[in-house]
Amino acid sequence: MIKRIVHLFFATIGMVLGYTFGPNLFELIHFEFIQLNYQPFTSPFFGAALGGAIFILATAWVVNYSVSLIRWFEEKLLRAPLSDLFAGIVGTVAGLIVAYLLSPAITNIPVVGEVVQAFASILLGILGFRIGYSKREELVSFFPGRFGGKDKQKNPAKLGDAKILDTSVIIDGRIADIVKTGFLDGSLVIPTFVLEELQHIADSSDVLKRNRGRRGLDILNRIQKELKIKVNIMEIDFEDIQEVDSKLIRLAKQINGKVVTNDFNLNKVCELQGVDVLNINDLANAVKPVVLPGEEILVQVIKDGKEYGQGIGYLDDGTMIVVEGGKEFIGTRLEVMVTSVLQTSAGRMIFAKPKLLEKAL
Repeated sequence: MIKRIVHLFFATIGMVLGYTFGPNLFELIHFEFIQLNYQPFTSPFFGAALGGAIFILATAWVVNYSVSLIRWFEEKLLRAPLSDLFAGIVGTVAGLIVAYLLSPAITNIPVVGEVVQAFASILLGILGFRIGYSKREELVSFFPGRFGGKDKQKNPAKLGDAKILDTSVIIDGRIADIVKTGFLDGSLVIPTFVLEELQHIADSSDVLKRNRGRRGLDILNRIQKELKIKVNIMEIDFEDIQEVDSKLIRLAKQINGKVVTNDFNLNKVCELQGVDVLNINDLANAVKPVVLPGEEILVQVIKDGKEYGQGIGYLDDGTMIVVEGGKEFIGTRLEVMVTSVLQTSAGRMIFAKPKLLEKAL
């Protein structure tokens, strides 16, 4: 359909030019038929038909390029948020208004006044669009309703129900089980740039990365088809940002949502920028059995630690236990006494010492 419209556009231009200048051109060339008063060649309609045909043939190579350019521009418009388009249009209109107000002074320039006016209009229009787009968050705050502003402040809970999933938490897989239990309410938002990163990982030549990417896609399919929660695939991207984590933070600010992740670094960046973040590692640590200093637990030491004489063991939930002086007990199960517990967003670590040593002391 677009290709036909482009063909019609060039044909119309050729017909108009042929209708306007065709008769004069034939008289200038002095065909023999004209000298014999063969009038059809001097008709404007013949010039229109000939001009349309010539333009269709001459611009055939331009049509495909024009169609691809139009489709590229259409895709960009469809993927851009409504607030960004609104801000860009307002900026463009403001730039054109300024160009119109300056036109009387510019057109008075001798010889090149009209050319300068045309370039000034284009330049100010582009400049207005860029300024409006870069200041979109400040601009849309002046317009209440669907573009933001007062409605966003009146009902922040409605917008805050969105949980934005990052790539790492999708690949991790535990998010599906968490959603199944009903601990996450509202809706899940999966931006297209996260899907693109998942697809890129799934297409990797590295076997491990490829398996992780495919696992993430399987998790998304499971969440969409099996679990009773609203999943919104948001077609959005930020061309001025390269990092996916930065795009997630920008999106969370725009829709007043929360980022769901298990990435420790992303967790810290979200906190620094004032974005709400849900770290599933924090949730996993919160539901682990509480172990207090002085308690006795049974653990199997499986390897030595980083420091001299240390042994490493794990509880059933995956919590790592560092046993002081436990290197000589590698491969055996023994009772240990908890001395301290270190808990962070990256996980929980328990420090203990063998109960046998405690009794000896």
